[in-house]
Amino acid sequence: MAMASETTLVTTRNESGTKWWTRFLDPSEGTLAVLLLMPAALLLTLIIVYPVCRLIWTSFQNLSLTSGVPATFAGLENYTLMLEDPVFWETTWNTVLITLITVPGALLIGMALALMANLPFNVKWPVRLSLLIPWALPLSFAGLIFAWFFHSEYGVVNDVLRRLGIEGVIWFNSANWAFAAICLTIIWKTSSFMALIILAGLQTIPRSLYEAADVDGAGRLRQFFEITLPLLKPAIVVALIFRTITALQTFDIPFTMTRGGPGTSTATLAMYIHQNTVDFLDLGYGSALAVVMFALSMGVTAIYLRMIRAKG
Repeated sequence: MAMASETTLVTTRNESGTKWWTRFLDPSEGTLAVLLLMPAALLLTLIIVYPVCRLIWTSFQNLSLTSGVPATFAGLENYTLMLEDPVFWETTWNTVLITLITVPGALLIGMALALMANLPFNVKWPVRLSLLIPWALPLSFAGLIFAWFFHSEYGVVNDVLRRLGIEGVIWFNSANWAFAAICLTIIWKTSSFMALIILAGLQTIPRSLYEAADVDGAGRLRQFFEITLPLLKPAIVVALIFRTITALQTFDIPFTMTRGGPGTSTATLAMYIHQNTVDFLDLGYGSALAVVMFALSMGVTAIYLRMIRAKG
């Protein structure tokens, strides 16, 4: 009986060890999913979750590198100061206004460019290459180019206006004209990005749908509204998400064209964050401003995703 008990115990231990190694070498689908996703989760935690948590914590502190005083917990003091700051409200409104103007403008022009690039050209690569050039151009470089275009004395825009018999405009001395120049530059720069995404969506629409519509006698306009536009909605929503988020973070083009002037009439929230953190070294208040920008970006993304889910 004792020998039988010892044999049973050893057999049970061997079976449990074998099962453990079997589960490790041949995991279930759930275990395999966790193992495969763990590196990506750790990387996202390192480069996204930790910086965001650190940013939020810093926004609750008095931390100015110019004061020489160690950081102290300030609670909601930075946010209270923000609500009383007229520059914050002005830069936030400028950012929202740039988003409301440039995102629909880039979408309309990008749609037109994508439809043109999707035409049955014999040689398509020059047309599609022309869409890549504005997108590949650095933002600050585009801002410098258009700052020269809109220069009051030797700019291309005023030169064309004078040749047409129209008096030139001093673009960057007026808040409205400077804002218009910035919006035009952003639309030119970002419409190619919208066009590339929409063009990719156009490539997925079967030609048989248009052939069937031709047989039924549907015109080009009706085909666009009943075939092209409905099937392009996923690509359009993706383009809008990326373009809206980048519009809320606009910095390079206004900074290189006007430095936010005249005054702060063309300054954006990202420029105000840069001024407080880099120029004034006020990391506490700058972090609070950055938290507001992050919340705006997440709010817009949530709205778009809710629209996708509702349509789905």
